Amino acid sequence: MDHWPKDVGIRAIHFVIPSLYVDQTELEQYDQVSEGKYTIGLGQKQMGFCTDLEDVNSLCLTAVSQLVENNGINYADIGRLEVGTETIIDKSKSVKTVLMKLFEPSGNFHVEGIDTTNACYGGTAALFNALSWMESSAWDGRLAVVVAADIAIYAKGNARPTGGAGAVAMLIGPNASLVIERGLRGTYMNHAYDFFKPDLTSEYPVVDGKLSIECYLNALDQCYKSYLSKCGDGANVDLNKFDSFVFHSPYCKLVQKSLARLYLNDFVNSGTKDENYPGLDRYKNVHLPSTFFDRDIEKTFMERSKTIYENKTKPSLLLASRVGNMYTASVYSGLVSYLVSLAPKDLPGKKIGVFSYGSGLASSMYSIRVVDNDLSSLIGNLKKGIDRLEERIRLTPEQFTEVLEVRQKSLHRAPYVPVSDKNQLFPGTWYLSSIDEMHRRYYERKE
Repeated sequence: MDHWPKDVGIRAIHFVIPSLYVDQTELEQYDQVSEGKYTIGLGQKQMGFCTDLEDVNSLCLTAVSQLVENNGINYADIGRLEVGTETIIDKSKSVKTVLMKLFEPSGNFHVEGIDTTNACYGGTAALFNALSWMESSAWDGRLAVVVAADIAIYAKGNARPTGGAGAVAMLIGPNASLVIERGLRGTYMNHAYDFFKPDLTSEYPVVDGKLSIECYLNALDQCYKSYLSKCGDGANVDLNKFDSFVFHSPYCKLVQKSLARLYLNDFVNSGTKDENYPGLDRYKNVHLPSTFFDRDIEKTFMERSKTIYENKTKPSLLLASRVGNMYTASVYSGLVSYLVSLAPKDLPGKKIGVFSYGSGLASSMYSIRVVDNDLSSLIGNLKKGIDRLEERIRLTPEQFTEVLEVRQKSLHRAPYVPVSDKNQLFPGTWYLSSIDEMHRRYYERKE
């Protein structure tokens, strides 16, 4: 259709990771759990975390300002700004309004968009909002920016090693390098208490671990089914049609199980007669909803899909394994990781499947087509960010625990001045300088 803008999608990406991390092997020893529980059982190597100097506002300020600077964008050219986060620090004032601080010098205050919240899904909802605006009569021809950011921390216990933190900011517009395929979107929504944050005095969530896995895998099944129904040749679409598949990553091992789950779906969809699935006859009558915790099926299909996983999904887990769960930014850190795993010349023409999940629950699956619209610049900027992994400071599990205790004790205190060391922050990082007696937050930038 002639009236659609051409190749609408992601034109540039910038991601932000904490300057501090803890080693998961050391954390296993500190927590006195079995060797390999976090590193092999969960698939995690390191975990990034923030001190009391950083909150969701500062993460977003850093991500958006660096996205604009690195890509030579004028703030006046941005007509929509969307934020996805579940790290809520104010029940009324949005993060987006804080980010308008960056627009002041340009005099541009005509910027649509606001925050979107539902666990880890908010970033994807924000992206969809920006895309819809660009394809609507409200679009004024300007660009959109979407930023997803969270600080994922847990109380002491089994869930703590699945934490992390980070932000991903994306420039949305026509003539993009990463084109969102129009009309190919499957969505599944339902009501569940698998992970939620009812205690507004704490950053820690309530988690029903087993239910959360069941909800995630069921949502994956349902979104895949819905996505395939949107394909004109849906009966002939399977994992072979994708060059990569990236997933929301609470922890890396669940992503490997999820890729195997799609392979299981393909097997079921094939009618079990497909010659591509030899030796699986005993599973021909499998009922998907009864297999979420079937160890035999899980092991079998993980083994059978191992090569596909190694080629199409494992490259997307670089940031997830070394920084951890970024909640709303998690699936987009997977996209970043996949993109930097290949040479720019090998990317055009690739088709990337994306599965986004947020507890409670909300989920969607869509696909991206890579085209060479200044792709080398996008990849070059991302690789500079990847270099930061080696510039981080490793703290001991004891220091990590102390940082989380300071965060918890200082939460909602006013007035308050952060006590952590600003010298540990990366240059160009926005940080919380103080909170006054009226709970108003003030931010400065490290040069």
